[in-house]
Amino acid sequence: MRKFYLLIVQLLVIFQVASAQEALLTGTITNSKKEPLVGASVHLKGTETTAITGNGGKFSLKTTEKMYTVIITYIGYKTQEYTLVPNVPSTIILESSESSLSEVIVVGYGTQRKIESTGSIASVKAADLVQTPVANMAQGLQARVSGMQVNQNTGSPGGNISVRIRGTNSINGASEPLYVVDGIQISNGDGINSVSPLSTINPGDIESIEVLKDASASAIYGARAANGVVLITTKRGKTGVTRVTFDSYYGSQQVTKKLPVLNAAQFAQLENEVFKNNFYPNPAALGEGVNWQDLIFRKAPIQNHQLSINGGNDKTQLALSFNYFNQKGIIVSSDFKRYSLRLNLDHRVSGWLKVGTSILGSYSINNAATTGSTAIGDGPVVTGSILGSAIGAPPTLQPYRSDGSVFPFGEQAGGQYREVTNPLGFTAVLNQQTIKRTLANVYGEATIFKGLTYRASFNVDIQGTLGDYYSPRSIISRTDLNDNSGSAQKNNNNYTSLLHESILTYTHRFAENHSFKATAVYATQVEMANSNSINATGFPNDVTRNEAVQLALARTVSSNRNRQQLDSYLLRLNYGYKDKYFLDVTARADGSSKFGANNKYGIFPAVSGAWRIGEEEFLKDVSWVSDLKLRASYGITGNAGGISPYQSLSLVAATGSDYNFNHGYLIGINPVGIANPDLKWERSTQTDVGLDIGLFDNRLSLIADYYFKKTNDLLYVQTLPLSSGYSSITGNFASLQNKGFEFAANARILEGAFKWSLSANITFNKNKVLSLDGGVTNERFITNTTLLKVGSPLGVFKTYVFDGINQTGDVILPGYDGRTGGYKVKDINGDGTITSADQTITGDPNPDFFYGFSTNFSYKKFDLSAFFSGTYGNQIYNASRLSFEMPLGQRNMFAGLVNRWSPTNPSNEYVSGSQGGRLQITDHDIENGSYLRCKNITLGYTLPKIKGIKQLRIYVSGNNLFTVTKYSGFDPEVNTYAGSNTAIGIDNLVYPQARSFLGGIQLTF
Repeated sequence: MRKFYLLIVQLLVIFQVASAQEALLTGTITNSKKEPLVGASVHLKGTETTAITGNGGKFSLKTTEKMYTVIITYIGYKTQEYTLVPNVPSTIILESSESSLSEVIVVGYGTQRKIESTGSIASVKAADLVQTPVANMAQGLQARVSGMQVNQNTGSPGGNISVRIRGTNSINGASEPLYVVDGIQISNGDGINSVSPLSTINPGDIESIEVLKDASASAIYGARAANGVVLITTKRGKTGVTRVTFDSYYGSQQVTKKLPVLNAAQFAQLENEVFKNNFYPNPAALGEGVNWQDLIFRKAPIQNHQLSINGGNDKTQLALSFNYFNQKGIIVSSDFKRYSLRLNLDHRVSGWLKVGTSILGSYSINNAATTGSTAIGDGPVVTGSILGSAIGAPPTLQPYRSDGSVFPFGEQAGGQYREVTNPLGFTAVLNQQTIKRTLANVYGEATIFKGLTYRASFNVDIQGTLGDYYSPRSIISRTDLNDNSGSAQKNNNNYTSLLHESILTYTHRFAENHSFKATAVYATQVEMANSNSINATGFPNDVTRNEAVQLALARTVSSNRNRQQLDSYLLRLNYGYKDKYFLDVTARADGSSKFGANNKYGIFPAVSGAWRIGEEEFLKDVSWVSDLKLRASYGITGNAGGISPYQSLSLVAATGSDYNFNHGYLIGINPVGIANPDLKWERSTQTDVGLDIGLFDNRLSLIADYYFKKTNDLLYVQTLPLSSGYSSITGNFASLQNKGFEFAANARILEGAFKWSLSANITFNKNKVLSLDGGVTNERFITNTTLLKVGSPLGVFKTYVFDGINQTGDVILPGYDGRTGGYKVKDINGDGTITSADQTITGDPNPDFFYGFSTNFSYKKFDLSAFFSGTYGNQIYNASRLSFEMPLGQRNMFAGLVNRWSPTNPSNEYVSGSQGGRLQITDHDIENGSYLRCKNITLGYTLPKIKGIKQLRIYVSGNNLFTVTKYSGFDPEVNTYAGSNTAIGIDNLVYPQARSFLGGIQLTF
């Protein structure tokens, strides 16, 4: 009987084993955008069986259990249970936990999860970028990113803007960051009256922007990364229903401030005092006179319209957009107009091959108003700028002749004011730039085997710029017309950049807790530029303007061509353990044709690591700490932007001298440059330590960074003794440093029906010159006020010190143009004579800190947002005060001169009228440039669902609504020298920014 029972048990066991068939559970894990999630954990509930998703987000589990429920976890996404059907592949879409940890950010030559980042990288969303009406994307970045200072140097439509990431890193070289648009590398620069190259790119096409700030993040771009990198990703097609979106706004702009000047009666009284005559017998009868600022400023419209199409299927995705932007300037005759087209196309040829293209084309027309002359001085302020002319124009004169044409001042008041310009004459000058630009990228991406991909891309940037200029005869007084009257220019500039990149990427996850990624890149870039121009003077009339320069009596021509090449090799290794510890190592070698034979190549390494302390056991139970990550990095980056091609070679050039041999006209060609085979890169060494904190389920996030950056081997022009036969040599002769702290915070304060969020950032940066001229000199003037000095920040102001007004009976020291009723200057060294030794540093144009903050509210269908920015602790040299507080006669003055010194009015601020006198430049002209600006307030309403329309939002917006500042000029956010590294914070009457009010719609169907 016992044997019988044993047989029954054995039969049952055999039957049970036979009946337990193995089941295969397979599937794909994606996010809501149907993007595969690699590294997600798929755990079979109730067992110890776990799988990790691999390439394409795919997983596979084998089980003999009859339970098919899996638990899926992935950082940044909600944990989800899902019941699978054996042997039937499933697609599981994970829902985001709305944590910043789930973000995928763009890094150089790839992407990574935000939690994996070991460097200092900031992201800006497209919605924030276009919150204010901007002509270029850099304007939209202002005050959005800690460590990134964006200055709108001029309010001119499409005008100049400068960007500095963690301070200025060069003296003669470029300090603008490298911009990478869908893999295409571009630069920003140009002068105060030129169109910003970034203005040719439509901000509405941008999906996201990542700013690479520290060396570990930016070293992947090696020789072009010393100033940081801005990665721009445009909107690409998405799988699903095709969406058509129409964005449009229209608004009006106006000047925020006009500078008070003397009216006609006050001006006439001053003229009589200066010239000690009775030119105006009855000044009081003249009243207010002409307000010239009212004539040159206007209310100007601004509009933007964009139509976008986005959609696709599993094989092909397309994004297409058309944009029209038109901004009239608040100064008469200035405007900027842009037409742009974008096409992004991605197509999966097969399971292993994908191809695509990105094409951005734009056509821009800019009509500029001449403002902000870089010829700093008394005369150029008045005659070289429409703003200076409007302030200095006598209010006693008339703007137009009876036929409506501009009335030259030389034909009025008996020619008394021939040296002053009718500001309306500037509005008759043609000053136009027409820019055609194409950015194109074609790529192919192949999966060689699981985890290994190869991507080849071919990029091109083609620009053609035509400059048209004509100053007509009609604005010149008839008595002043001569054979040189009427002047014209035609300038053609063409630029082509060709870039090929081969990118090999290997990704592997092993032993469940280890992740490894290797990226190897080969890149070669060729940049070619050519230009030609013709200048002409002496036209018979204004009929043809500059379209028939052959009619001119005098003509000069010039042309130029250059070429440069950059070859690069890169290796980057990323390692992660348990999503807790991360290590990145990067090394890049760049070879440039611009540098000396002994230094063609530079090596730029970087290393960084991160520790997610919040994942440690001792913090697991601290519920209010959502994330805590410590980052550290060290690396070297380069800058080749300090010189133009061929500077390492012996150069010759036309001297401009004319020679006559046997009655033949010849131009002389002489040596002008010494060869320097040791010429090499500027090198920036940067250390960064950062802390990322998430609290209360990441409703509050904080980011703090400390950085120290030292730039050596700065490209600098060193003065040579005349005995050498040369004036200078270009070499690596200087160094400087930047160090500072950055803080950024984001908070979701209220959630629910009423939502309230707040973002803020602040940056403290200290800049210091370490050496100049290889130690030959310790200081050098850049302008008449701006100084480079070892041990001081870049661009400090060195002037005399204002000590009031010389009163009757005061002792006037020798050595300067002092007089009773004139400026008094301090004798700093106490030697009893005013000399240059009495000049001292009186101001610093670099702010102690700059900041920005924004807040967003929403309730049901309503939304309200506000955005502010500002700087603190910087000074501005207000050059216009030297011209318009110096009553020499023949020009109008600031209104304060009503209170000028006289024997009966011993003013201690404004000098008396005096023909031929000159004021010293003192700290009286250096002003506090700190400001707080309300950049934008927007109120929107999303309409209820309408059949056939997916979403319809309407909004109204106010921009540059108010500015809190003590600065007396038009605008505290200013720099006449545009993106200069050394001449900073100088206001020579630059085009002011406008206040605007607009309304818009956002329609999707």
